[in-house]
Amino acid sequence: MSYRIKCIVSYDGCRFSGYQRQIKERTVQAEIEKALKIIHKYPITIHSAGRTDAFVHALGQVFHFDTELDIKNQNWKRAINSILPKDIYIKEVEIVTEDFHARFSAKRKEYRYYISLDEYNPIRSGYVCFINRTIDVNKMKQALKLFEGTHDFTSFSSGQHVNKNKVRTIYETQINVKDKELEFVFIGNGFLRYQIRIMMGTIIEIGLGKKDIDVINYLFGHKDRAKARYTAEPQGLYLCKVDY
Repeated sequence: MSYRIKCIVSYDGCRFSGYQRQIKERTVQAEIEKALKIIHKYPITIHSAGRTDAFVHALGQVFHFDTELDIKNQNWKRAINSILPKDIYIKEVEIVTEDFHARFSAKRKEYRYYISLDEYNPIRSGYVCFINRTIDVNKMKQALKLFEGTHDFTSFSSGQHVNKNKVRTIYETQINVKDKELEFVFIGNGFLRYQIRIMMGTIIEIGLGKKDIDVINYLFGHKDRAKARYTAEPQGLYLCKVDY
């Protein structure tokens, strides 16, 4: 009998070359599959809700795999975590139906991006984007709201993205101000490669007075990636939650 196992995983992206398995590179997928191979004694392939880039973190990434082993949820969690390195942690394990797919069954994804307006701190440098300059938070709030709704995000995606359909829906955005830290929240039905980092790059430039808010509608209309040149640093980005 085969079982489909759904896992929620968190990881510190600082020491990974991204999520997806790569030859001769340390990746999140490779480390998890290595642990599962030790448990099964044969290779296991996992399927994730999405792929995060190098230095991007996750609090609620989701993946699934199929197995013939009959193991209780808590025992799966304990077994995998006992093998994984300390910068990856399985938070939850659940047996799901065979029609569940971590990527294709996903309805909503939530990402957060963190900016520190404080003096540079090397201890936190892998976890926030530091901008120790005067920045207009109100303009950033206005810019952020323009991304809500259904749009063609060609200008805000990697030219290497293989999916020709660049239309995505962002259901909700928020900006939370906590002392000298800004938290940006993006909730949508899916995101293109680099999309949030490119949107954040534009928002940051608007906050610094380098661009006007009108540039966002211009970029939506002209679908010109070259006009949205600045891509925000990866270490401020977190995949927080995937809803099904």
